[in-house]
Amino acid sequence: MTKREIVKSIAERTALTQSQASDVVQLLLEAIVETVVEERRVELRNFGVFELKSRRPRKARNPRTGEVLIVPERLAVVFRPGRAFEEQLAALEPR
Repeated sequence: MTKREIVKSIAERTALTQSQASDVVQLLLEAIVETVVEERRVELRNFGVFELKSRRPRKARNPRTGEVLIVPERLAVVFRPGRAFEEQLAALEPR
């Protein structure tokens, strides 16, 4: 599902126009990004947690030359689904 499809779905379920729904979705996404950057964690009850984690440096290999490279330490955003989310996932049939 794309952002455009989410906006359309919200507009259909509410009294908002697609433009208004788009603004709301964009503001929500910006708020999540800003909070992760500033506080390193966003917890949305019954949905999940976005958290900033540090990835350790590691060795990698260039597949063309076989040269060993050191990939530096970096920050990454990880997502852990909440309990209600996981329960819905557990009920799904594998594809």
